[in-house]
Amino acid sequence: MQDTDQALFEAAEAVRANAYAPYSKFQVGAAILADDGKIYAGCNVENAAYPVGNCAEPSAIAAMLAGGGKRITRIYVTGPGVTPVTPCGGCRQRIREFADLDVEVISHGVDGTPLVQTLGQLLPHSFGPEFLGK
Repeated sequence: MQDTDQALFEAAEAVRANAYAPYSKFQVGAAILADDGKIYAGCNVENAAYPVGNCAEPSAIAAMLAGGGKRITRIYVTGPGVTPVTPCGGCRQRIREFADLDVEVISHGVDGTPLVQTLGQLLPHSFGPEFLGK
């Protein structure tokens, strides 16, 4: 594992320990390497009214924006088990807002092997800000 990925993994795992997941019992952590060179992390936060909860990825994106980062250059997602914990469909779209299609997303069930895919592979034929003239 390269140094950057090790740092991202450690940040995702540290924040995953703080996840609030009393309903699913499925704690997820996400760590973003942003364009400012800093790492920003977030965890999932569930709510009794399920749609009101937050996934780890948008929590990390919010931390990035609050910290002054603008673009995602790499993202690492961790969760329990052996199967890679990939971002859900909604989170893939949220990542798309702040990342280019060639950005690598590392998905890791911490008892298994990490899966490395580009955002373009995870979200083919996506709709992005450029379609709105941004």
